[in-house]
Amino acid sequence: MQQMYRSTFLLLPAALLARLGAQVPHVPTPEGPSLDDDKDAKLPNGRLRSDELAKAAYADSLEDTKKMIATAEDLKTELEKNDRYVVSLSAIKKTEEIEKLAKRIRGRLKQ
Repeated sequence: MQQMYRSTFLLLPAALLARLGAQVPHVPTPEGPSLDDDKDAKLPNGRLRSDELAKAAYADSLEDTKKMIATAEDLKTELEKNDRYVVSLSAIKKTEEIEKLAKRIRGRLKQ
């Protein structure tokens, strides 16, 4: 008799867990085109979407590089102009702008 209680005590939690596991609803995942398929899609003009994205990223990188060079030249002239050993707040902001542009360019190049 004690053996029966022991086995019931052990089987009851297992049966409850199995029952609860069966009640968890299954959430279906949408099955559509993946993002990788979109990159290989052709545009209405007949060109690949990935080529157009690469060209746009290249043009954006060139523009950001021009901005970064101009900001670096401004920073250089500002630092040369100051005869003190104190750096101005605008010089610090220019270094932060250069850093932000460099990170943006690096991110595009890694893609």
